[in-house]
Amino acid sequence: MSQAPSDAQVPPTEQFVPTASSGTVDDGTVSVIVVNWNGQRFLDRCLSALLAQTHRDFEIILVDNGSSDDSVPFVKERFPSVRLVESPVNVGFAAGNNLGLGVAKGTFIALLNNDAFPTPSWLESLLWAMQSDDAIGMCASTMVLASDPGRIDSAGIAVDVAGIAWDRLGGRPVTDTEDTVVEVFGPCAGAALYRRAMVEDIGFFDEDFFAYMGDVDLAWRAQWAGWRCVYVPEAVVHHVHSATGKEGSHFKNRLLGRNKVWLLCKDYPASLWRLLLVWAYDLMAVGYAIASGRGRGAVQGRIEALGKVRRMLAKRRRIVRRVSTRAMVAKLHPVEQPLAVRRRYAHLGTAENGADRSPSPINRGVREVEKQDG
Repeated sequence: MSQAPSDAQVPPTEQFVPTASSGTVDDGTVSVIVVNWNGQRFLDRCLSALLAQTHRDFEIILVDNGSSDDSVPFVKERFPSVRLVESPVNVGFAAGNNLGLGVAKGTFIALLNNDAFPTPSWLESLLWAMQSDDAIGMCASTMVLASDPGRIDSAGIAVDVAGIAWDRLGGRPVTDTEDTVVEVFGPCAGAALYRRAMVEDIGFFDEDFFAYMGDVDLAWRAQWAGWRCVYVPEAVVHHVHSATGKEGSHFKNRLLGRNKVWLLCKDYPASLWRLLLVWAYDLMAVGYAIASGRGRGAVQGRIEALGKVRRMLAKRRRIVRRVSTRAMVAKLHPVEQPLAVRRRYAHLGTAENGADRSPSPINRGVREVEKQDG
């Protein structure tokens, strides 16, 4: 196993390199999990693109979240090799992926949105990067907008000192991506590869989150445990970004506000001055939401979050921690001016909650839950 290179901002003595030898054998097998809710119109292109991968040693697991659009019979007839896991209701993105993990056999776990269409070398590129170092637990893809393939949707997750998460290089030209593999905070779970040994070490998705920011929470926990994440420019996926992300529904704003509070309670490095900075920026985010007519959900979500603060703090105490607070803070992006923060989300058409990072099948899926929620 090779030693992980030292971060320029973190002294080598602060680096911990976990091993991938927890009983698993790196045989190159991959389990690809696709969570679906009424996405039949995307499945032919998505699953056909997976079957055209240059890396052949993988299985496809489709978790259906109670679809009513004939997604299940379509997959059974058109893609009989795909393993179906059927949930009678929409359990959300987090629980959906956990259901898929429960039947997955691969040494590596790939996640893919049902409206994301990988190029043929996607899996091969991710796997090549992952296998270059046992300390790498996560790999991020180049997600480009299907409607504008010259523009980036995500190049991994970034998090700043104010606790705000966003998709790296979102909205930028594809020519702005790095030429080589680089270290990032985490991957967007809409197109990502995870090492099973890492998942066994720290756990997978927190189902309390349902949707929105679950991949950020997973990245935080992985970073605390000493696992690395790299962005792989050659692993390209075309993504049909959900129009729901621009609608600013009450339900979505509520979950964004709620999950942001939980994320900070659970994962953020403790420090009085940093927490003051976090809440100052969050107050500005709420103020922007109110000014734009979407404040009810943002405020309600934050209030709702208070009901499970103790639960999140209990989870915080159970997080595997192998790096110091100083080393973790060094991984965070510097704080930017509020207007610069808003520009991070301009390509999504939303900025009020500090992040709109939920993979789009669940963005659409929350409509069903919103109706039930009233």
